[in-house]
Amino acid sequence: MAAETAVIGRRCERAVVTAYRELRETGNDDLSAFRACTTLYRVHHPEASVQEARRLVAEWIDHHVVRGDTGPTDGCECD
Repeated sequence: MAAETAVIGRRCERAVVTAYRELRETGNDDLSAFRACTTLYRVHHPEASVQEARRLVAEWIDHHVVRGDTGPTDGCECD
């Protein structure tokens, strides 16, 4: 898992994906993990609306966790 997350360039994206994986591994259900990660994204980006945060978090989880894709994603402009 560490090798997979190491390719994620954005700190907020890496934090979200890592948190989601760890929350799921420790027994949290999908919705609870998703909500926690949406909150985490908004900590990194307080200017983001809830809808924007949900959209990006869902895209990142789908990209990295569900599909297991290691390529870059669209998203925020931070490093």
